Amino acid sequence: MNFETIDYLVFGGYVSLIVFMGLWVSREKEGHQKNTEDYFLASKSLPWWAIGASLIASNISAEQFIGMSGSGFRLGLAIATYEWMAAITLLIVAYFFLPIYLKKGIFTMPQFLEVRYDARVRTVLAVFWLLVYVFVNLTSVLYLGALAMEGIMGVPLWWGVFGLATFAGVYSVYGGLKAVAWTDVVQVIFLIGGGLLTTYLALDAFSGGEGAFAGMSRLLGEAGDRFNMILFQGELMFTDDGGQLQDAYDLLPGLSVLLGGMWIANLFYWGCNQYIIQRALAAKDLKEAQRGVAFAGYLKLVLPLIVVIPGIVAYALDAPITRGDEAYPWLLNTYVGPGLKGLTFAALIAAIVSSLASMMNSTATIFTMDLYRNYVKKDASERQLVKVGRTAAAICLVIAALLAPQLSGLDQVFQYIQEYTGFVSPGVLAVFMMGLFWKKSTANAALTTALLSIPISVLMKVSLPSLPFIDRMGVAFLASVALIVLMSYWENKGKDDDKAIKLGRGILETDPVFAGAAFGIIGITAALYAIFW
Repeated sequence: MNFETIDYLVFGGYVSLIVFMGLWVSREKEGHQKNTEDYFLASKSLPWWAIGASLIASNISAEQFIGMSGSGFRLGLAIATYEWMAAITLLIVAYFFLPIYLKKGIFTMPQFLEVRYDARVRTVLAVFWLLVYVFVNLTSVLYLGALAMEGIMGVPLWWGVFGLATFAGVYSVYGGLKAVAWTDVVQVIFLIGGGLLTTYLALDAFSGGEGAFAGMSRLLGEAGDRFNMILFQGELMFTDDGGQLQDAYDLLPGLSVLLGGMWIANLFYWGCNQYIIQRALAAKDLKEAQRGVAFAGYLKLVLPLIVVIPGIVAYALDAPITRGDEAYPWLLNTYVGPGLKGLTFAALIAAIVSSLASMMNSTATIFTMDLYRNYVKKDASERQLVKVGRTAAAICLVIAALLAPQLSGLDQVFQYIQEYTGFVSPGVLAVFMMGLFWKKSTANAALTTALLSIPISVLMKVSLPSLPFIDRMGVAFLASVALIVLMSYWENKGKDDDKAIKLGRGILETDPVFAGAAFGIIGITAALYAIFW
């Protein structure tokens, strides 16, 4: 992508705006000392629209813009199931999970595990999440983001990593979640606006300049094989990036996507993930949290238009590319003109930086509140804890930045990351789900399942090699649930656990606004699947 002066001005204006806003909202009133609630939970003051915007900004990164467009190029609209099923998952989390989390007054997901089970379970999962966030999430987002910058602008990988890390750290290390969440409101405007602009330009080009609606109509007619949400065995064969003929069913196995393992991935990500749930924990109250999650659900319904349709357009245009992940950069380079390039590139960087800032803050929260305060200095003051949080955030970012370029030695990094997460998520989700909704679950059963989560998934892969990855996650989840049930009955002889969550009247509650929004999301999602069946 050849930037002109106007593009640099637009992009520079975006960077300046985000840094200024992040530092400005981080200011404290005279005489007030920032405490842990201020730094890690944004003073528990976030309104619904900031929560929803921050959830989406934290969720969407380079792997969606680049990776999902690449999957759209290869698989078509079916990959949008990750986004549309997530919209329904958000409603489940808002109604069933959030009331319990907020009632317990927790800062972190590991903290909830101590409230429900014991300190051992909390510590094991805190260490696990700390390692995953630093060595997998932060590192991969930095690498994939820098890789996108290298492919689009020609920025050397090391400089891309350094630039992204500096951009994310300059305001989020000092300001904490308040700076992250409020800048996310602006980030999501760039993300959605710039993304829609790219889609519009691509569709307009495909229609021969007759407009986006004409382009979409033509796309449905000429690339109809790429608009099926449910894929069956042998229905869609494609040549992958390695030149091998592959059945799309192996990646998105028909109806079991809707009925099986995809729910495991979604519930784990949206219901147990610190850097996602932390936004809802920072809400003014449950009503704002639920409304914010519903708002995020509506944005999820729109996202395939931004991250999937461009890939299908590139397929229909016979893009001269050899890898699916080259589809989105090719569209930017080919069809986005001067001035608009700066805006569309800002959308991509907004997605990357907002995710980095969110992960960094959540990593610091877990280290400070779950490990440092419990094992290093139990009597630490609020001021000391905030200082430790800032230091931890900076150190984690530096470690990830140093490791990120090393991922260039791997092929298809994103696919490796997805499979690694899939080894862990079934067991961890089982620990949370059974802790939330089954009173007989014991701490020993939860601890054993957490420690065996990876071995169980590996065993499933070895014993069921032909089973699609998504289906394997469902089987591993059921095996983890069975392990918790058997151990808990053996240990407690059928009695309720002393720390069981009591779901009495008034805990699972909502308000009419959330209920109406939820019915809207369910109706729209059902209609989309009915149309593109």
